[in-house]
Amino acid sequence: MSEGTSLKRFILWDYPRASWQYDVMVGLILAFIFLTPREIFRDQPKARNVALVDTDGGGSRYLVEPDLLAGQDEAARRATVEKLIHSQAGARNRKIERVEAIYDAEKDVRGYLVYTKP
Repeated sequence: MSEGTSLKRFILWDYPRASWQYDVMVGLILAFIFLTPREIFRDQPKARNVALVDTDGGGSRYLVEPDLLAGQDEAARRATVEKLIHSQAGARNRKIERVEAIYDAEKDVRGYLVYTKP
C-alpha cells in the first residue's frame, strides 16, 4: 500500500470500526478537542444577559443588557424583562416592580435595572 493511498484512506475515514487505525484517528480527534487552548479560537465565555446585582429586604435587582430591550415600548419591555428574569436568572417566583434605564454621560442607554419582589 502506497503512502498516497494511506493518506487518502485517512482523509476519507476509510478504516473499519475497531481497527487500530480507526482508534488512532478517534484518539487524534479527541486530543485536538481537549488539548487545544481556547485562545487559539478566541473562544471566551459569554457573560450572561441578565445578572443579579443585589438582594435586600426580600427584593432583588437585576441588570439587563440594553440590546435585549432595544426598540420596545414600555409594555413590551416589561413583558420581555419578565421572561428574561424567569428564564435566565431562574427567579420564577419574582414579580417585576419597575424597570429603570441606566444612562451614560452621553445619554445613551447602558442597561436596564429591574426591581423585583417575591
